[in-house]
Amino acid sequence: MFRRLNRAAGMILLLATAPGIAGLALMTGCARLPSIADLLLVNGRIYTLDWGEPAPDGTPAGDAPLGAVGWYPDAEAVAIADGIIIYTGSAEGAERYRGPETVVRDLDGAVVLPGLIESHVHINEVAENLTRVDLRGLNTEEEIYDRLIEGSRDYAPGEWIVGWGWDEGLWANRYPDNRRLSELFPENPILVDGLHGFGVWGNRLAVAEAGVTAGTEAPVGGEIIRDGSGEPTGIFVNRAVQLLRDAVPTPSLERRMSSLRAALLGMAADGFVCVHQAGTDSDMMEALEGLEAAGELPIRVYAMISTRDEPLTRAWIARGPDRDTDSMLRACSIKAYYDASLGSRGAMMLEDYSDMPGHRGVSGEEYGYNEELVAEAMRAGFQAAIHAIGDAGNRDVLDFYEAVIKSDPGVIDYRHRIEHAQVVHPDDFIRFGEMRLIASMEPPHTVEDKAWLEDRIGPDRCRNAFAWRTLRIAGAGLTFNSDLPGSDHDIFYGLHGAITRRDRDLEPTGGWHPEQAVLPEEAVRAYTSWAAYTSFQENETGIISRGRFADITVMDIDPFVLGSTQPEKLLEGSIVLTIVVYAYF
Repeated sequence: MFRRLNRAAGMILLLATAPGIAGLALMTGCARLPSIADLLLVNGRIYTLDWGEPAPDGTPAGDAPLGAVGWYPDAEAVAIADGIIIYTGSAEGAERYRGPETVVRDLDGAVVLPGLIESHVHINEVAENLTRVDLRGLNTEEEIYDRLIEGSRDYAPGEWIVGWGWDEGLWANRYPDNRRLSELFPENPILVDGLHGFGVWGNRLAVAEAGVTAGTEAPVGGEIIRDGSGEPTGIFVNRAVQLLRDAVPTPSLERRMSSLRAALLGMAADGFVCVHQAGTDSDMMEALEGLEAAGELPIRVYAMISTRDEPLTRAWIARGPDRDTDSMLRACSIKAYYDASLGSRGAMMLEDYSDMPGHRGVSGEEYGYNEELVAEAMRAGFQAAIHAIGDAGNRDVLDFYEAVIKSDPGVIDYRHRIEHAQVVHPDDFIRFGEMRLIASMEPPHTVEDKAWLEDRIGPDRCRNAFAWRTLRIAGAGLTFNSDLPGSDHDIFYGLHGAITRRDRDLEPTGGWHPEQAVLPEEAVRAYTSWAAYTSFQENETGIISRGRFADITVMDIDPFVLGSTQPEKLLEGSIVLTIVVYAYF
């Protein structure tokens, strides 16, 4: 029933296989659930989240496990059979589910939460990065050159060498050219991909392979950085990044499947039971469907179809959204980009950028946003997830949602999302709640972007940046994620950033605009039950209770207690165990 995979020192990953789970999942409280457990988790500090929702200001519900001395777990044992939770409660009560072949796992006081959900990830890029040269955290050109040389020793002449993790936002005021990069790699095309996906850097051979010359026009919404004579310098930003990326050969299906599976196993090892893939094109869907057909998807994948791949989007519109909540791979959402990033000054702003007068970003059709296609998908029953970062970008997307809902009121029920929602004008927050929209946001971006954000947009607009509390009070839904690989997906980093709005160095003292921080329960829910709601699976996962999937994450710290008393210690946490249901029939 369970396969054991040694993933890291001191941690075992259990993957539960569950034939027949589809019928069981719908029988909460029904006597037909098994009476003998395959697995008992005992001696744990279990937070089921099976209590009332916190108020918009963060006040816990009256039935929350919170007393005069603080938070306490509401269960100490879980019984699992056929991949379904059949009991939660006391250790004594769990004993009646023990049989002669039941596996008993003593958690030794570790903390149990509903399985973590990473609700905005680019897992295809994570998979690709497994074979790329890691350039994260490097601050000088020489460091990058040295790392590329070290990481490309086994490449034959003519092979593409791809690096990633160059922070294009941090380097926006000092973009390099490609002279030195071309001298060091005269026989190999080099692509250095930006950390956030809005900038790339290539040597002359890569630029030539892409067919870009002095006469090449940048696509609308993109820019080819040029020297004084008009020649490309090797830097491409915003929509122009695809000119260089599209020149890199597509790996074989077998390689794509293998690297995707490895990336998803890595997410499982880090505590995640599901990822929301933010932008799935035809090549990736082919690989995901291949893994699903082979029974090799280690965790759930909620695939958001990229509207930039119009043939794939239209094929899914004709097919209709996948409402099968028992499947490991589901597609009932589409992903669109309205504007670019703050780091590349591509996010669309209502007023000029503070550090670039006369410039307000790129958006709409300029950035590959097909409004008619998105509206068509919404009317076909798909959830829309639209990338919008600047205050003008968010306003325009809100206007779009309002128009579609007005013309077809039923589409309001599909839990539409705004991805990132980083800067919102004060007049627009209430509109999130009015249209029951979900703000899909990244605590890591908050604590990383603060280093340069006030220079970029000024202190006044920063007050409305990453405004989680204001959005909650306005009635918006909220889910947290990392935009991996844009930021570190480490759950303890994410929880710490959400609760404190401080970075790993615990700066700034008191937090960056701490009035927008969330409380520990809200932070945990934004990675669990609220994320499950975002993907229409609130009845199957996100809460530990009888009849639900046995999607569980075990960690060695208590985020409820530490988040309330010593939040800096959240950064010391680690994952002990991840349990994911393999739902194949």
